[in-house]
Amino acid sequence: MAKPHHDFLIIGAGIFGLSAAIELRKRKYSVSLLNPGRIPHPLAASTDISKVVRMEYGSDRQYFDMAEESIAGWHEWNALFGEKLYHETGFLLLCREPMEQGRQSFERESFRLLQEKNYRPQRLDAALIQKHFPGVGEGQYVDGFYNPKAGFVESGRVVERLAAYARQLGVDVFEEKTAARLVESAGRITGVETREGDTFSAGQLVVCAGAYSPLLVPELQAVMRATGHPVFHLKPGKPELFVAPQLPVFAADISNSGWYGFPLHPKDKVLKIGNHGPGISLHPELDERIISETDIARLRRFLRETFPSLADDPIVYTRRCLYCDTFDGHFWIDRHPRLGGLTIGTGGSGHGLKMAPVLGRLIANAAEGKDEPWLTRFRWREAAGNAGIEEQARMVTEY
Repeated sequence: MAKPHHDFLIIGAGIFGLSAAIELRKRKYSVSLLNPGRIPHPLAASTDISKVVRMEYGSDRQYFDMAEESIAGWHEWNALFGEKLYHETGFLLLCREPMEQGRQSFERESFRLLQEKNYRPQRLDAALIQKHFPGVGEGQYVDGFYNPKAGFVESGRVVERLAAYARQLGVDVFEEKTAARLVESAGRITGVETREGDTFSAGQLVVCAGAYSPLLVPELQAVMRATGHPVFHLKPGKPELFVAPQLPVFAADISNSGWYGFPLHPKDKVLKIGNHGPGISLHPELDERIISETDIARLRRFLRETFPSLADDPIVYTRRCLYCDTFDGHFWIDRHPRLGGLTIGTGGSGHGLKMAPVLGRLIANAAEGKDEPWLTRFRWREAAGNAGIEEQARMVTEY
């Protein structure tokens, strides 16, 4: 059954798709949005109780600037929705070695860039770490800093609110519609067929399907893959040690270990900890997203070293968060180089949600063919033979 024709049809109602739909609708286009399952989808990367919002990207000035603008946008969304979705708890970066050492280049360069941009991160030695953050194990971390201009968003709730806002603006949202095949005519994409038997048509199609994007656009398989990353929710026996400001959002020697986490969640009353490392390759549909005993053992080892009082506390929930990793770790936002009427907005690579307030503009500008300085890095590109993920926080050596 054919559905109404729109100016733009967006596939995927995660953070890329919703932000794009809202921006395009604000530009007076008619917009429809398809999503497999309900919103938020339980398997979407956007779904969970929290995601980190930070400006710390080592020496990467573009991502710093994007995150800085996004933080301002999160405050605006808090005001717009009349709800505290972004919690500015600050960000604690812990180092096992002095920041001047080569292994701590991510933290050192992040600290330097914050100072250059006139922020005032507080440098911490071992004594100050113990004084201000008593839940951290003594002697494991000898250096680091705290930046108060950072925090976390309630990610699943954000998706719910943005979906409601899109509907309020006039976006036609179709849930439980699974895109199966793009419809091509004379070198141009004109719509999509769903597994449920519907056909949706539009002037332009925007694929924001995360790890499922390469299934719809097969040429993306050469430049991106799905990777699974362990996430744990714990019920702390001493919650008073892990409520902000006793513990803000944190990264524990992240570029070498991958470990990061959050203060006690204000609503769910659990402590979320995850690993932002290389992950494991997964097929988004065929492979189970389970946490292994090895993952749990690694978590317990990390807890014994970093948060001793949590070492034996119960794990009440686990998930394997699915990243859509591009070969270089940068977003993929561009028109298709061969097929007309098709734009791609994906490749979150584990750091997309924090950029939600700017993603919509980037995707809409790409779809309209407008120049945007930040888009240059995210254009369609070929994978070099020795290319690897460039985000300095993910240069993990010992997960």
